[in-house]
Amino acid sequence: MTKLSHINAAGQATMVDVGEKAVTQREAVARGRIVLQEGTLRLLQQNALPKGNAIETARLAGIMAAKRTGELIPLCHPLGLDFVDVQITAAKNSLEIEATARCHGQTGVEMEALAAVSVAALTLYDMCKAADKMMVIGDIRLIKKSGGRSGDFIRPGEKI
Repeated sequence: MTKLSHINAAGQATMVDVGEKAVTQREAVARGRIVLQEGTLRLLQQNALPKGNAIETARLAGIMAAKRTGELIPLCHPLGLDFVDVQITAAKNSLEIEATARCHGQTGVEMEALAAVSVAALTLYDMCKAADKMMVIGDIRLIKKSGGRSGDFIRPGEKI
């Protein structure tokens, strides 16, 4: 089993020292979904919720979350992101969320992409909760990542 990088020899949580790592192009893509009732999806698509355009608000919230991930996750390095994109698309009784994050850095952007998806989903929940108490947020996962010493990763079975 691989040693956990954020635990030191004394068993304490620690921030990884990335000072000696090479700066490389990094990219990560994450996905998740929010399952909702058919009527709620219809309200979203018609932009008919009392709080306004929930999909666009969630997309922007996801981008903001990616930019602030180092403040949200205790041992995560703050990164200067080159690019963040969040896309939200309708599916059968759900909204699918995909976030892409890129930077030139010494550590990866997986957490930024995952944070973007998570906060976008939470924002959708917040904006729809008056209409739908049955929503479920889930399936948040890393789809792919590139750059860095550990190399590339593509989750098996995912469409890229």
